[in-house]
Amino acid sequence: MQNQVHEISSTKDFQDLLHTTKTLLVVDFFAQWCGPCKIMAPIFDQIAQEYPSVVFAKVDVDALGDLASEYNISSIPTLVYFKNGAVVQESVGASAKSQITSTILKHLK
Repeated sequence: MQNQVHEISSTKDFQDLLHTTKTLLVVDFFAQWCGPCKIMAPIFDQIAQEYPSVVFAKVDVDALGDLASEYNISSIPTLVYFKNGAVVQESVGASAKSQITSTILKHLK
């Protein structure tokens, strides 16, 4: 079964996903116009396929500025890693696939 990246369309969607995820949740805060975000998108999608036990989601900061503010997103792309509803790590800027996968493995333990 392929792992799907959840496209978050509302704060309620995000809160529901955050509170129902029993494993690691990785959220990509991005914008449609952002060059580095466009470069990271296929990498993020590929990693989602490789880690079916992890939940992946994307939040468009222009559409959901309230969420971006809540998590102090000041630069994009920013990946925020959540475990049990709490932020466990954040990485700002375009990340290499190896950086993302090593962070996932660290928090899956």
